Amino acid sequence: MKKSLKIISFLITTAILFTSCKSKMASEKDSFSKGADVGWLPQMEATGYKFYDADGSQKDCLQLLKDRGINTIRLRVWVNPNDDKASGHCSPEETVVMAVRAKKMGMRIMIDFHYSDSWADPGKQNKPAAWAKHSFPELLTDVYQHTYDVLKMLKKAGVTPEWVQVGNEIPGGMLWPEGSIDNFSQLAQLLNKGYEATKAVDPKMKVIVHLDEGNKNEKFRWFFDKATENNVKYDVIGLSYYPFWLKTDYKENISDLENNLKDMASRYNKEVMVVEVGGDYTLEENTKEMLEATIKAVKSVPNNKGLGVIYWEPQGEKSWSGYQLNAWLPDGKPSPALDAFKN
Repeated sequence: MKKSLKIISFLITTAILFTSCKSKMASEKDSFSKGADVGWLPQMEATGYKFYDADGSQKDCLQLLKDRGINTIRLRVWVNPNDDKASGHCSPEETVVMAVRAKKMGMRIMIDFHYSDSWADPGKQNKPAAWAKHSFPELLTDVYQHTYDVLKMLKKAGVTPEWVQVGNEIPGGMLWPEGSIDNFSQLAQLLNKGYEATKAVDPKMKVIVHLDEGNKNEKFRWFFDKATENNVKYDVIGLSYYPFWLKTDYKENISDLENNLKDMASRYNKEVMVVEVGGDYTLEENTKEMLEATIKAVKSVPNNKGLGVIYWEPQGEKSWSGYQLNAWLPDGKPSPALDAFKN
């Protein structure tokens, strides 16, 4: 009888441990963000572009992405954009519609504020036309109010984003010239207004500060040391990683990306995330391997501080967008490169 009780006890303990491990593994799997930025999607659909699965059946693009392991959708928002199919749209209202649609698919949401009427990136950080003649104190109010209003609209529609980017690829600052890194104290105030507006809508939303060239540690240390000196408030360091634009193969600098991710997490005690990544759509296997390596690099950050990896406009097929770093085939089907997100 005693032996039977020992066996039963052992089996119960084993079952509990197995369930616990399984639960932990599922939790870790669910918590890692595998994402796609799909700002072009509504315009693609409006112009009649059709999306197809590998078997040739027509499907919703978000479903195709979900089937390949994508669990997060990133959406840019512009202040007063024009209606150009590729460099317009993404207004606050359009962003809300898209966010609601993505949430209904079970996706997590990231909102990327450009604080511009069109693209903001390292080469251009143009103020919205409506803010062009505003004084610096007025710009602080603009950033706060715009951020607050958009996030409030989203929340009213039933979507509370998990992450909010205050600025898009801002190694040189944003809202030039007032928010240039030449005026870092002013840039810090603008970033903090975005942070404060986000937390006023919901303190659980995590605020991201985002730079390009995620493999360049010196660049990131300079910026985030200055951010620390100027008391910038944020939760997550966001990185872009595009070997294509660096004119290299990923094998030449993936270790630099990994080292920078780990350094950012430990040096500033922040979570880190690759919020933009992409590879040449014609090099399917290379792009898939690059994605696998990037995911591995982010997951290697200690203490679960590596949050995820987001592909920029994977569905933006070349014939529609002209964009080389999409991950879609000319016949309207997803590239096999996206299977990197399945694992």
